Amino acid sequence: MERHFLFSACALLLLAASTASAARIVEHTFYVQNLTVNKLCNTQIITAVNGSLPGPTIRVQEGDTLLVHVFNKSPYNLSIHWHGVFQRLSGWADGPSMITQCPIRPGCKYIYKFTIIDQEGTLWWHAHVSFLRATVYGALIILPRDGHSYPFPMPYKEVPILLGEWWNTNVFDVEKLAVATGAAPNLSVAFTINGWPGDLYPCSENQMYKLKLLQGRTYLLRIINAALNHELFFKIANHKLTVVSIDARYTEPYVTDVVVSTPGQTVDVLLTADQPVGSYYMAATAYASADGVLFDNTTTRGVLAYDSAPSSTTPLMPVLPDFNDTPTAHKFYSNLTGLVGGPHWEPVPLKVDHEMLVTIGLGLEPCPANTSCKGPKLSASMNNVSFVRPTSLSMLQAFFFNVNEVYTTDFPAKPTIEFDYTNASINNNIPMLFAPKGTKVTKLKFNSTVEIIFQNTAILGVENHPMHLHGFDFHVLAQGFGNYNPATDRKKHNFINPQMRNTIAVPAGGWAVTRFTANNPGVWVLHCHLDMHLPLGLATAFVVENGPTPETTLPPPPVDLPQC
Repeated sequence: MERHFLFSACALLLLAASTASAARIVEHTFYVQNLTVNKLCNTQIITAVNGSLPGPTIRVQEGDTLLVHVFNKSPYNLSIHWHGVFQRLSGWADGPSMITQCPIRPGCKYIYKFTIIDQEGTLWWHAHVSFLRATVYGALIILPRDGHSYPFPMPYKEVPILLGEWWNTNVFDVEKLAVATGAAPNLSVAFTINGWPGDLYPCSENQMYKLKLLQGRTYLLRIINAALNHELFFKIANHKLTVVSIDARYTEPYVTDVVVSTPGQTVDVLLTADQPVGSYYMAATAYASADGVLFDNTTTRGVLAYDSAPSSTTPLMPVLPDFNDTPTAHKFYSNLTGLVGGPHWEPVPLKVDHEMLVTIGLGLEPCPANTSCKGPKLSASMNNVSFVRPTSLSMLQAFFFNVNEVYTTDFPAKPTIEFDYTNASINNNIPMLFAPKGTKVTKLKFNSTVEIIFQNTAILGVENHPMHLHGFDFHVLAQGFGNYNPATDRKKHNFINPQMRNTIAVPAGGWAVTRFTANNPGVWVLHCHLDMHLPLGLATAFVVENGPTPETTLPPPPVDLPQC
């Protein structure tokens, strides 16, 4: 009996040691400070992390704990968001300014600490204060645990492809001017691939991303749309791409010659170098769904060069879709499906506890007195509420310490006024263009299931809106155009193998049906991931109550949490 006890104890110790060794602590240091760069015939100072654009790529395994020491040596307030990370019981590390933390002041620091749980694939990190995200961003790659593999053949090499957006001016000033005048922000002047604009822009012949390929090999491209305000088409000349994951969720393999992504989304594709030895352009350009609205109508490109291809070879250029090719965009977005039974697959919750129909769109607001604003300012709203972030205390602190008057829990579950949402005649009803301001949230019981039907409106025009939910992934049950009709559109819901995402592109003049389970206590913001829309008020938040056990209760804030 004693020998059996000793053997069992030793076995348990070995198991514990094995489990402990499988999960690591991964530590990084971010120095956020000014960097002088030369691009597009222009020398300017940007805000960057560790002197690079994009910033450092972080690689972890599922189960690892990540510690990132952020030193803010820039002249701006700052926070970092770990886009798509669930932050189970670590909401203090989520990062959105005034939602889960006060910003890190210039000259101060903060340690983000969280564990990667039940996730693998491509995510990313970025600044979550003002337009700083234009230059403060990088890839966050989550690999399977030791002994686990991808649900597709092992690629020869993995390559992050970060699509960015560039201004020939200080991006902080771009937003500041837009807020002061009430107008849309000045447009970017270029897109970038891994920080390089490519040879179609002035003074950029030698500022182009290049990737060497071995013929016959298969590569995993981890594509991240890190642009601020543009959805993007992405193609590679003469090559097919096989989508295997989106937003760190595995998909059924989907073969395509074009990838479409909104700001915030990630798409993992397999690329096989199966063409004749030569050079081929990869290119990205805007998908602009709003009629009559100005956009950055430029194209960035890089080069895929097969090994032994002559350097004098002129690369082949892909034929890109028209900027307003909504059918191509919708085909891509709506044809992706989840990999049932794959790693971290979750069935659709069938019982719904909280139903919501949420209108999203632009609007107007009066100019404040004694400002340079020339007329009604641009605004935005969800269910006729234009979101206002607190200024003195973060919402998560208010939740944890039970502080009143920071937010209210009366966000409407359906539009306060019903109308023909996608009919442009609504713009003749002037009062409907102005939404009241407020910090209104939805309070949820722990582990409740929420169904959100996003409904775009035609107020100030229709456009595709990328809606990003912090702390959770959506099941995307259906997407379509026009006004959502329960009588007919419920028949289109996919309960078998829907895609899962943290950022959903709601079709221009259309709708999307999503579900998620509120199994993570804290405050989680839901917002449009076009940076020009977030400060306008296209946001709300969910306050998820603590669960019944210590393992389902939000712990106290870290001692170094920034203060307002």
